[in-house]
Amino acid sequence: TTLVGIDCEEREAALDIFYNRYAGDPLVIDKWFQTQALSPRLDTADVVAALARHPDFSLANPNRARALVGAFGVNQRAFHRADGAGYAFLADQLIALDRLNPQTAAKLLPPLGRWRRLDEARATMMRTQLERILATPNLSRDLSEQASRSLEA
Repeated sequence: TTLVGIDCEEREAALDIFYNRYAGDPLVIDKWFQTQALSPRLDTADVVAALARHPDFSLANPNRARALVGAFGVNQRAFHRADGAGYAFLADQLIALDRLNPQTAAKLLPPLGRWRRLDEARATMMRTQLERILATPNLSRDLSEQASRSLEA
């Protein structure tokens, strides 16, 4: 866990070795995704976006979605990056997940609903993503209700 937060060559090698050793164990690989999503590194949002394209990642697997997307949403440093990339990533993932598993998508939305606790710039970006989610055609009732409640004053 500690190594994931350090910027060094050994980090990537250790992650690759770990992944290759435990690739056949879904629960361990869920932790592999989760640990990286919780990293305090400044590039975690970019790493998580790349992990969302990993061959072993699938939003169709609720545990895997929670491990990567859910963990990233509670990573205070990476999720609240000043450029809003974390908010856009979460919204993109929730919109895609909603088509597969509306209940899980709704359960992963709350980090976007905490916009009132943040500075105006971040709050505006979070509200924009909530509005974008609500504007999605054929949005499920589950995600729609959760996003609407999150926008209410």
